[in-house]
Amino acid sequence: MNISQLNKNIGQNIVTKQIRYDLEIISDMIDLGSKVLDIGCGDGELLYFLKNTKNIDVRGIEISQELVTKAIKKSIPVIQGDGEKDLEFYPNHNFDYAILSQTIQATQNPKKMLEEMLRIARFAIISLPNFANFKNRFQLLTLGKMPVNKNLPFLWYNTPNIHFCSIKDFENLCNELDFQINKKIFLTTKSKSLKILNYDIAPNLLADFGIFMISKNELCLTPQEQYVTNKAINSSIFGINKPIASNNKRLDR
Repeated sequence: MNISQLNKNIGQNIVTKQIRYDLEIISDMIDLGSKVLDIGCGDGELLYFLKNTKNIDVRGIEISQELVTKAIKKSIPVIQGDGEKDLEFYPNHNFDYAILSQTIQATQNPKKMLEEMLRIARFAIISLPNFANFKNRFQLLTLGKMPVNKNLPFLWYNTPNIHFCSIKDFENLCNELDFQINKKIFLTTKSKSLKILNYDIAPNLLADFGIFMISKNELCLTPQEQYVTNKAINSSIFGINKPIASNNKRLDR
Protein backbone atom coordinates (compact mmCIF):
# COMPACT_ATOMS: atom_id res chain seq x y z
CA MET A 1 0.00 0.00 0.00
CA ASN A 2 1.41 3.39 -0.99
CA ILE A 3 1.24 6.68 0.88
CA SER A 4 -1.63 8.03 -1.22
CA GLN A 5 -3.84 5.06 -0.28
CA LEU A 6 -2.88 5.64 3.34
CA ASN A 7 -4.08 9.25 3.15
CA LYS A 8 -7.41 8.18 1.70
CA ASN A 9 -8.04 5.49 4.32
CA ILE A 10 -7.14 7.64 7.31
CA GLY A 11 -9.18 10.58 6.09
CA GLN A 12 -12.27 8.75 4.88
CA ASN A 13 -14.15 9.19 8.15
CA ILE A 14 -13.61 12.97 8.23
CA VAL A 15 -16.67 14.98 7.20
CA THR A 16 -15.96 17.07 4.11
CA LYS A 17 -17.37 20.31 2.75
CA GLN A 18 -15.54 21.40 -0.38
CA ILE A 19 -12.52 19.29 0.48
CA ARG A 20 -11.52 16.95 3.29
CA TYR A 21 -12.03 18.74 6.59
CA ASP A 22 -8.42 18.56 7.78
CA LEU A 23 -7.30 19.95 4.41
CA GLU A 24 -9.67 22.89 4.88
CA ILE A 25 -7.96 23.63 8.19
CA ILE A 26 -4.55 23.43 6.53
CA SER A 27 -5.71 25.83 3.81
CA ASP A 28 -6.74 28.33 6.49
CA MET A 29 -3.14 28.36 7.77
CA ILE A 30 -1.77 29.50 4.41
CA ASP A 31 -1.54 33.16 3.44
CA LEU A 32 -2.94 34.46 0.19
CA GLY A 33 -0.53 34.51 -2.74
CA SER A 34 1.99 32.14 -1.13
CA LYS A 35 4.10 29.49 -2.83
CA VAL A 36 3.32 25.96 -1.64
CA LEU A 37 4.70 22.46 -2.11
CA ASP A 38 2.43 19.53 -1.17
CA ILE A 39 4.46 16.36 -0.56
CA GLY A 40 2.47 13.23 -1.34
CA CYS A 41 -0.27 15.39 -2.82
CA GLY A 42 -2.35 12.55 -4.25
CA ASP A 43 -4.68 13.76 -7.00
CA GLY A 44 -4.05 17.39 -6.06
CA GLU A 45 -7.22 17.95 -4.03
CA LEU A 46 -5.66 20.46 -1.63
CA LEU A 47 -3.59 22.19 -4.32
CA TYR A 48 -6.62 22.63 -6.58
CA PHE A 49 -8.52 24.20 -3.68
CA LEU A 50 -5.65 26.54 -2.80
CA LYS A 51 -5.10 27.60 -6.37
CA ASN A 52 -8.73 28.45 -7.00
CA THR A 53 -9.68 30.00 -3.65
CA LYS A 54 -6.51 31.72 -2.39
CA ASN A 55 -4.46 32.47 -5.53
CA ILE A 56 -1.65 30.19 -4.32
CA ASP A 57 1.34 29.29 -6.50
CA VAL A 58 1.09 25.51 -6.07
CA ARG A 59 3.46 22.61 -6.71
CA GLY A 60 3.09 18.93 -5.87
CA ILE A 61 5.14 15.75 -5.71
CA GLU A 62 3.44 12.35 -5.76
CA ILE A 63 4.80 8.81 -6.04
CA SER A 64 1.77 7.36 -7.86
CA GLN A 65 1.81 8.06 -11.59
CA GLU A 66 -1.94 7.44 -11.77
CA LEU A 67 -2.62 10.19 -9.22
CA VAL A 68 -0.10 12.50 -10.90
CA THR A 69 -2.10 12.13 -14.13
CA LYS A 70 -5.34 12.99 -12.31
CA ALA A 71 -3.75 16.10 -10.82
CA ILE A 72 -2.38 17.26 -14.17
CA LYS A 73 -5.86 16.90 -15.67
CA LYS A 74 -6.94 19.50 -13.10
CA SER A 75 -4.14 21.78 -14.39
CA ILE A 76 -2.17 21.27 -11.18
CA PRO A 77 1.65 21.14 -11.65
CA VAL A 78 2.59 17.83 -10.04
CA ILE A 79 5.65 15.71 -10.71
CA GLN A 80 6.11 12.00 -10.13
CA GLY A 81 8.64 11.40 -7.38
CA ASP A 82 9.41 10.11 -3.91
CA GLY A 83 9.11 12.85 -1.30
CA GLU A 84 11.63 11.11 0.95
CA LYS A 85 14.34 11.03 -1.70
CA ASP A 86 13.64 13.90 -4.06
CA LEU A 87 13.35 16.93 -1.76
CA GLU A 88 17.14 17.25 -1.93
CA PHE A 89 16.78 18.48 -5.51
CA TYR A 90 14.81 21.55 -4.40
CA PRO A 91 16.84 24.71 -3.60
CA ASN A 92 16.86 26.31 -0.15
CA HIS A 93 14.00 28.62 0.78
CA ASN A 94 12.13 27.91 -2.45
CA PHE A 95 8.63 27.84 -0.90
CA ASP A 96 6.64 29.64 1.75
CA TYR A 97 4.99 26.41 2.92
CA ALA A 98 5.75 22.69 2.58
CA ILE A 99 2.85 20.37 3.46
CA LEU A 100 2.87 16.74 4.59
CA SER A 101 -0.65 15.49 5.26
CA GLN A 102 -1.18 12.36 7.40
CA THR A 103 1.95 10.73 6.05
CA ILE A 104 4.86 11.36 8.41
CA GLN A 105 4.22 8.11 10.31
CA ALA A 106 4.78 6.19 7.06
CA THR A 107 8.13 7.79 6.22
CA GLN A 108 11.45 6.02 6.73
CA ASN A 109 13.11 8.97 8.45
CA PRO A 110 10.62 11.50 9.91
CA LYS A 111 13.38 13.61 11.45
CA LYS A 112 15.16 14.08 8.12
CA MET A 113 11.85 14.78 6.42
CA LEU A 114 11.11 17.67 8.79
CA GLU A 115 14.62 19.07 8.35
CA GLU A 116 14.30 18.95 4.57
CA MET A 117 10.86 20.57 4.64
CA LEU A 118 12.20 23.50 6.64
CA ARG A 119 15.23 23.75 4.40
CA ILE A 120 13.12 24.34 1.31
CA ALA A 121 10.27 26.27 2.96
CA ARG A 122 9.80 28.90 5.64
CA PHE A 123 6.96 26.94 7.26
CA ALA A 124 6.10 23.24 7.34
CA ILE A 125 2.54 22.05 7.93
CA ILE A 126 2.18 18.48 9.17
CA SER A 127 -0.99 16.59 10.00
CA LEU A 128 -0.77 13.22 11.72
CA PRO A 129 -2.91 10.59 13.44
CA ASN A 130 -2.49 10.37 17.20
CA PHE A 131 -1.59 6.78 18.07
CA ALA A 132 -1.84 7.56 21.81
CA ASN A 133 -5.57 8.25 21.59
CA PHE A 134 -7.50 6.64 24.47
CA LYS A 135 -9.38 4.31 22.11
CA ASN A 136 -6.13 2.81 20.89
CA ARG A 137 -4.86 2.51 24.46
CA PHE A 138 -8.05 0.77 25.54
CA GLN A 139 -7.93 -1.77 22.69
CA LEU A 140 -4.30 -2.57 23.44
CA LEU A 141 -5.03 -2.92 27.18
CA THR A 142 -8.17 -5.06 26.90
CA LEU A 143 -7.45 -7.14 23.79
CA GLY A 144 -3.67 -7.31 24.00
CA LYS A 145 -3.43 -6.71 20.25
CA MET A 146 -2.44 -3.81 18.02
CA PRO A 147 -5.49 -1.54 17.57
CA VAL A 148 -7.58 -1.77 14.41
CA ASN A 149 -10.28 0.87 13.85
CA LYS A 150 -11.41 3.56 11.41
CA ASN A 151 -8.26 5.57 12.00
CA LEU A 152 -6.01 2.49 11.95
CA PRO A 153 -7.65 0.20 9.40
CA PHE A 154 -4.60 -2.05 8.99
CA LEU A 155 -3.38 -5.19 10.69
CA TRP A 156 0.09 -5.15 12.22
CA TYR A 157 1.63 -7.10 9.33
CA ASN A 158 0.29 -5.01 6.43
CA THR A 159 0.27 -1.50 7.85
CA PRO A 160 2.25 1.21 6.04
CA ASN A 161 2.70 2.97 9.39
CA ILE A 162 6.27 2.23 10.40
CA HIS A 163 6.79 5.00 12.98
CA PHE A 164 3.90 5.08 15.42
CA CYS A 165 3.72 8.62 16.74
CA SER A 166 1.67 10.44 19.35
CA ILE A 167 1.03 14.17 19.56
CA LYS A 168 3.42 14.32 22.50
CA ASP A 169 6.09 12.45 20.50
CA PHE A 170 5.84 14.96 17.66
CA GLU A 171 6.06 17.95 19.97
CA ASN A 172 9.11 16.43 21.68
CA LEU A 173 10.80 15.93 18.29
CA CYS A 174 10.19 19.58 17.40
CA ASN A 175 11.78 20.60 20.69
CA GLU A 176 14.75 18.31 20.05
CA LEU A 177 15.29 19.87 16.62
CA ASP A 178 14.80 23.37 18.04
CA PHE A 179 11.81 23.96 15.75
CA GLN A 180 9.14 26.41 16.77
CA ILE A 181 5.50 25.28 16.81
CA ASN A 182 3.65 28.29 15.42
CA LYS A 183 0.16 26.78 15.37
CA LYS A 184 -1.44 23.52 16.44
CA ILE A 185 -4.99 22.25 16.09
CA PHE A 186 -6.41 18.98 17.42
CA LEU A 187 -9.39 17.12 15.99
CA THR A 188 -11.62 14.18 16.79
CA THR A 189 -12.84 11.76 14.14
CA LYS A 190 -16.06 13.78 13.92
CA SER A 191 -14.09 16.77 12.74
CA LYS A 192 -14.56 18.64 16.00
CA SER A 193 -11.97 20.78 17.70
CA LEU A 194 -13.15 20.49 21.29
CA LYS A 195 -12.33 23.20 23.84
CA ILE A 196 -10.98 20.57 26.21
CA LEU A 197 -8.29 19.76 23.62
CA ASN A 198 -6.69 23.12 24.34
CA TYR A 199 -5.38 21.84 27.67
CA ASP A 200 -1.86 20.40 27.67
CA ILE A 201 -2.65 16.81 28.68
CA ALA A 202 -5.94 16.41 26.81
CA PRO A 203 -4.82 16.30 23.14
CA ASN A 204 -2.48 13.34 23.58
CA LEU A 205 -5.30 11.38 25.23
CA LEU A 206 -8.43 12.52 23.39
CA ALA A 207 -7.48 13.85 19.95
CA ASP A 208 -7.55 11.60 16.90
CA PHE A 209 -5.53 13.96 14.72
CA GLY A 210 -3.10 16.82 15.15
CA ILE A 211 -2.23 19.56 12.69
CA PHE A 212 0.96 21.55 13.26
CA MET A 213 2.60 24.51 11.57
CA ILE A 214 6.28 24.68 12.46
CA SER A 215 9.28 26.80 11.53
CA LYS A 216 12.94 27.09 12.35
CA ASN A 217 13.79 28.98 15.49
CA GLU A 218 14.96 32.41 14.34
CA LEU A 219 18.09 32.02 16.46
CA CYS A 220 18.80 28.53 15.11
CA LEU A 221 21.75 28.59 12.70
CA THR A 222 22.60 26.09 10.01
CA PRO A 223 25.96 24.26 10.42
CA GLN A 224 27.49 26.54 7.76
CA GLU A 225 26.20 29.67 9.49
CA GLN A 226 27.44 28.38 12.84
CA TYR A 227 30.91 27.76 11.37
CA VAL A 228 31.17 31.29 9.99
CA THR A 229 29.90 32.77 13.27
CA ASN A 230 32.36 30.75 15.38
CA LYS A 231 35.23 31.69 13.08
CA ALA A 232 34.39 35.37 13.40
CA ILE A 233 34.12 35.13 17.19
CA ASN A 234 37.43 33.26 17.52
CA SER A 235 39.19 35.77 15.27
CA SER A 236 37.95 38.61 17.44
CA ILE A 237 38.88 36.90 20.75
CA PHE A 238 42.42 35.96 19.74
CA GLY A 239 43.17 39.22 17.98
CA ILE A 240 43.57 37.67 14.55
CA ASN A 241 41.81 40.53 12.85
CA LYS A 242 44.37 43.09 11.70
CA PRO A 243 43.58 46.77 11.42
CA ILE A 244 43.15 48.00 7.91
CA ALA A 245 46.06 50.20 6.88
CA SER A 246 45.19 53.62 5.65
CA ASN A 247 46.30 54.73 2.22
CA ASN A 248 46.37 58.34 3.36
CA LYS A 249 49.94 59.57 3.95
CA ARG A 250 50.68 61.89 6.83
CA LEU A 251 52.13 65.22 5.71
CA ASP A 252 54.94 66.35 7.99
CA ARG A 253 55.55 70.02 8.11
